[in-house]
Amino acid sequence: MDFGGMNYLAILAAAVAAFAFGAVYYMALGKPWMKAARLKPEEMKMSPGPFITSFAAELIMAWVLAGVIGHLGTGQVTLWNGVISGAFIWLGFMATIIAVNHRYQGFGWDLTLIDAGHWLGVALLMGGIIGWFGV
Repeated sequence: MDFGGMNYLAILAAAVAAFAFGAVYYMALGKPWMKAARLKPEEMKMSPGPFITSFAAELIMAWVLAGVIGHLGTGQVTLWNGVISGAFIWLGFMATIIAVNHRYQGFGWDLTLIDAGHWLGVALLMGGIIGWFGV
């Protein structure tokens, strides 16, 4: 097996971009998301914990995605292969997990579509950045 390698600057850039994307995405869809998640703005407490967890998780996701893309082989860590890999990871894991969890938790498809849309953007953005940076 040929491993193309990982670019740690690309991993960091992908995690930062994903975090920023999430902030913009949920600012734009905050009201529909809160309604779908059955949250009341007055009951929400903003603490740094979820943001720290989110960024740490996105760093791990970017590292794993870089490993997946790197396993395509030498010379295959490209923008296009990164985007395609991100799309496959999203469809095979992220979207399916969100759909299953939301069904068991009793949430509607509106929340699933909002959250899955966010993770689609994250996966495509991360894959594209990792592929664009190359090894």
